[in-house]
Formats: sequence, C-alpha cells, structure tokens
Amino acid sequence: MIEPTFLDELARFDPSVQRRVDAVRQGEQRSTEVGEGLTFSDHRKYTPGDDTRLVDWRVYARTEELYVKQYEAERNLTVHVLLDASTSMDFGGDRTVSATPHKFESAAKLGLGFAALAAAERNAFRFALLGETFERIDRNRSTQGEVLRLIEQLNETDPDGETDFRTACEDYAATIDSKSLVLVASDFLDDPAEIEAGLAALQRNDLTLAHVLAPDERDPPARGDTIFRDPEADTTLRTYFGANVERRYRDRLQSHIDEIEAVGDRLGARHVAVDSGADFFDTFGEVWVE
Repeated sequence: MIEPTFLDELARFDPSVQRRVDAVRQGEQRSTEVGEGLTFSDHRKYTPGDDTRLVDWRVYARTEELYVKQYEAERNLTVHVLLDASTSMDFGGDRTVSATPHKFESAAKLGLGFAALAAAERNAFRFALLGETFERIDRNRSTQGEVLRLIEQLNETDPDGETDFRTACEDYAATIDSKSLVLVASDFLDDPAEIEAGLAALQRNDLTLAHVLAPDERDPPARGDTIFRDPEADTTLRTYFGANVERRYRDRLQSHIDEIEAVGDRLGARHVAVDSGADFFDTFGEVWVE
C-alpha cells in the first residue's frame, strides 16, 4: 500500500527539473513569432508572405539570398512517467503491508515522486501504464492534488498480463511533441533487442531507466527441489535449486542487467538499478539526481 505521507519527504530534493536536463531545450515546436521567451533554432529560405522582421540581413549580405530566422517557443518542461504494469511487476510481498518490498509499488512511488517534483516547479507531468500498449491514467492536471489521486488509483491497480514493450513505448513516443524528461520504471524482463527498439523511440528525450528488482529475485530463498512459476506465461518449472543452478541463475540475471545497462548507454539514457527492498529515499535520490 502506497501511503501519501512519503510525498512529504520529497522536500529534501531539489525540484528543479531543468537543472537535471539543462541540455534539453524547453519546447521544440517551430514558431514564427518575435519576442521574449523564444530561442533561435535555425534558418530557412524566405518565401513570400514570411514576416520580413525575421529576415537575417547578415546572411543576405554574405549570400545575397533571403533567409528567415526560425525560433523555438520556450515552454515548461514535461515529465513523462511510464510504469510497467505487467504481471511480473506483481512480485515481492504483500501489498497490504506498507513495509513489504514490492516491485510495482516501488516503481510507482518513483514515478509519483517525479510527478510531485514536477508539479512543485509548475512543470507538466504525464503518467502512463505500459501493457500491450500504453494507458494514460493522469487527467492532464499537473497538480499535487492529481498526484494524490494517482496514489489512490495505483493502489487499486493490479499488474496483469504481458507488456509489449516495443509497441507500448513506440505508441507513447508518438504522443510526445517536445523534448521532455522521461522515466521508464520496469523490471525489463524482456528480450533486450525489443527493449532497445522501444526505448529508441524515446531517445530524443532526457531518458532515465529505473530497473526495479525485488530482493528475492536477486537472492532466491529457494533451496533443493523447487517449483518456479512464470507469472506472465502462467507456466511452471520444477528443478533442483542447488549451488550450481543458483550460480548460473545469478550469472544470467546479472548478464541481463548488464545488457539493459548497455542498451541505456547506447541510447544515451541513465540506467539505475533499483532494489525494491532498499530505503526508498536513498533510491529516489539516485534516480532523480543526475
């Protein structure tokens, strides 16, 4: 259960989104207006009907051709939270017990923290669940009241089904119309090639990957004859979980984590390994602060 009181502790963090993403221009849509709040972007050839005030006469003096200046309208930065809601995220403990480490809730709290700090700076935020595609669950109201409503909705959300990671990310990326800060919170238990293809669609934004795993995934408590269940495929596997199998499991898990980190490196994204059993605010500091 996510308790709203955790939001009070976020005051310890600098809420300035722009400080984290100072390389990201606030807004990408072209504008032909002249005035304050605009950033020079590029030139294009003059066409009849263009505002002559935008003609760059210095360029004309050099080239004897008319070019107009193009500008980008400066807007508040938008924070996008993409939260994996597949069945594999429903792992780690009893959600009715607040002290129990649970993957979905840990990931949700990270996203809610991003949304709350965005609202504190009067930046916009969007919040979506990833499944076969994406589902926007915010109401386009970037306020602290909306964050509280999202807490209630997420407490009632049961992670279910499989995530088509590539399709969900590509579909969502098509809705982003300006460079933004994007947090993807997931266990990334999918083919790394599919994950990379999905994240590539979000690449032009400031992208952070919160790679969430539960303590029992990193260090399975199973020993001896054990039945493992795949919650998404709803299949089981019976095996003897001895020292050799445990070692191979740990090696494969670490290899997968390393692969996702390498995907992040190739795409210029920040990858942060998140242990759902660790102190939340220590973890949030690692994810939020660049």
